Amino acid sequence: MPYFSIIIPVYNKEKFVVKTMESVLSQTFTDYEIIIVNDGSTDQSEAKISTFKDNRIKYYSKKNEGVALARNFGIEKATADYICFLDADDFWFPTFLETMHRYSSELPEQKVFASAIEIETKNKCIPAHYSIKETSAIEILNFFDASQKECVLWTSSVCIHKSVFENVGVFDTKIKHGEDTELWIRIGLQFPIVFIHNILARYVYHKESVSRNSNYYFEKYTFDKYDLEEKHNPKLKKYMDFNRFSAVIKCKLDSDWKTAKEIYSAIDLNNLTVKKRVLLKSPPFLLKLLLKLKFFLTNFGLGNSVFR
Repeated sequence: MPYFSIIIPVYNKEKFVVKTMESVLSQTFTDYEIIIVNDGSTDQSEAKISTFKDNRIKYYSKKNEGVALARNFGIEKATADYICFLDADDFWFPTFLETMHRYSSELPEQKVFASAIEIETKNKCIPAHYSIKETSAIEILNFFDASQKECVLWTSSVCIHKSVFENVGVFDTKIKHGEDTELWIRIGLQFPIVFIHNILARYVYHKESVSRNSNYYFEKYTFDKYDLEEKHNPKLKKYMDFNRFSAVIKCKLDSDWKTAKEIYSAIDLNNLTVKKRVLLKSPPFLLKLLLKLKFFLTNFGLGNSVFR
């Protein structure tokens, strides 16, 4: 049985999947299986993947049903105790698995591990900005405290013991936007996070990235799931209000005034900075200008956050 199962969902990633695969096959730690789930690609992704000949690769092809189902399919097929995910347009540095093996072996009581990432923009690579004070090589953190800027759990930089999924469940297939972040919430409610400050993975920030899509925000269904829990969990409430802020902004950009008003009404404004409160009141034309400026600055490594 391998030490790691690496799940790579693929949907029309012919431009990126070769580099992603090469980053896995170049790992210094080699006891792993690769589970590729082709989620109904219509481009040359399958042909690109087929050029790799390695008995650790397990290839599955299915009709397109979304990334949540594809990842869940991979979890079902996984045989290792530790599961890692890697999106087909991201990649790992060579010591990613070696580092995860080291800390999972040294800290067997911990079940959730994550590394820092960097973001590859059009013009340069920049480190992600976290709300964590670095005191040692690793920190054992509360998910909600540590995710007030960038989220400390990011799909392509996590290593999760399979028992975690038995406790909290897998990706919620009812969610079409933000299904990964919703799973991190469930994990954060039950497990501490071992965060490794060393940058071991890269997110490729391009025009097709789902995180840049204006529809990528929590749906009402997601907020409703935690309506009762957040009433007596202030850390969760603050985190959800950060996500409500993002949802209201994106609804306003899409002229979805009804949803924006509904989500806004549930925000405790004391959980937001003055800047965020001002943005919530800003007209869409100004928000669009600011968003363009944000993307421009991000491409040059400037600005606070790529994702929030």
